[in-house]
Amino acid sequence: MMATTCAWQPCEETEQDEFLVQFSNGHVKNAEQLEFKLFKHTDEVNPRKKNRRIVVAESDRLSYVGSNFGSGSLQCNNLCRYFVGVLDKRTMQMKVHNAQLLSMQPVIPGESVATDENTIKADTYRDKVDALIEAFGTTKQKRALTSRRLNQVGNDTLHQAVARAASNIIDQKGVEALQNAVIETETQTDTAVFLPPCNTEANKPEDVYPFDQLLSPIEFDALKDVGVKMAELTPEDLQKMRDDGSQQTVLQHLELLPKEGAARERLSRCAWYLSFLIKVSQQKRLNHKFGMADGCPRIIINKVLKNFTVESFHNGSLRNTVSTSMRMKLASHCLALLLHMGDQTANLTRLHRDLRISDVKMLELAKAMGLTLSRQLAYNTEESGTQDEHRIVSLVIPLVRYERRVDRRKRKKMR
Repeated sequence: MMATTCAWQPCEETEQDEFLVQFSNGHVKNAEQLEFKLFKHTDEVNPRKKNRRIVVAESDRLSYVGSNFGSGSLQCNNLCRYFVGVLDKRTMQMKVHNAQLLSMQPVIPGESVATDENTIKADTYRDKVDALIEAFGTTKQKRALTSRRLNQVGNDTLHQAVARAASNIIDQKGVEALQNAVIETETQTDTAVFLPPCNTEANKPEDVYPFDQLLSPIEFDALKDVGVKMAELTPEDLQKMRDDGSQQTVLQHLELLPKEGAARERLSRCAWYLSFLIKVSQQKRLNHKFGMADGCPRIIINKVLKNFTVESFHNGSLRNTVSTSMRMKLASHCLALLLHMGDQTANLTRLHRDLRISDVKMLELAKAMGLTLSRQLAYNTEESGTQDEHRIVSLVIPLVRYERRVDRRKRKKMR
């Protein structure tokens, strides 16, 4: 009957506070015997403090305290809203008020810790257990407590020493030098991360490291103009480049360009792109204008900035840094491109000299790519009449799996 005659009537917004309280240690049988008091924060100007409320319920045995702020408050007040409905039995209308849910915690006499105005510190569970061990613990427990406290003091001393050493290094080198060092060493991980996309199930050697993954058809078409300029170089231009100490890897392929046809056009574009990647590997930082003086297409510049540089911020501006890891990535892509330019064969010695990478790192990179290693004698352009032993790599299916050598220290025999 009541459900058919009641009606909802929203209450106007007022400054009166409404609270729903729940007791953490049980249910109250006679709520009339409790005396409730509401305390408001005196700072009404601060928006974070003006809504703070404390509800106190006192009985003959215990006192209960609940608040809507601090660590003891319920987080559900921030996630949802609560309403209290007050039914007027005379008019059979119900008014709805906004309310907050409070958890009433009992206040046990003697539990509270006396606080000082300067130092306010509450004992944790660990501190209380330690105090009990000091008072009533066994000898073994007391020794363990002393050892743990000594270790804690040692750790604090070590942390302070590390902090002082770090502060001294920052003062000596500066923040910028340390940031650059982090950028250079942030990727000292497995070499396989920087390898070009590899198809291990390919049936043809040229499909193992697909050419389209190194240069997409759109990017290859964008190299048409610079490829024509590369193909138009005369023997006198090549001799001048050789005298200037230019890239020996690129010169080797320019001297062996086909006379005409699509093969000449393809190889000239690849030679220019290879030369550009080698120039990038010799830089420390790049900007968006790098390569534009040489006629580099914008799509190639964006490709290099995206795939072969590390972005960092300095004084509010964006920097593109060629880190050590990015140089290894450039070397792997140059090697994969050389394989397509040389019928799946490349001169590893000339490439590591042009890239200014150590022979050991270049050899590890070739092994990570699964290439077959060999040696051959080559003419030394710097010393006429002499020959050098060059490392030659070739891609043969199936790829070679090299076992990584791990140096193990010999164990001493127990006697």
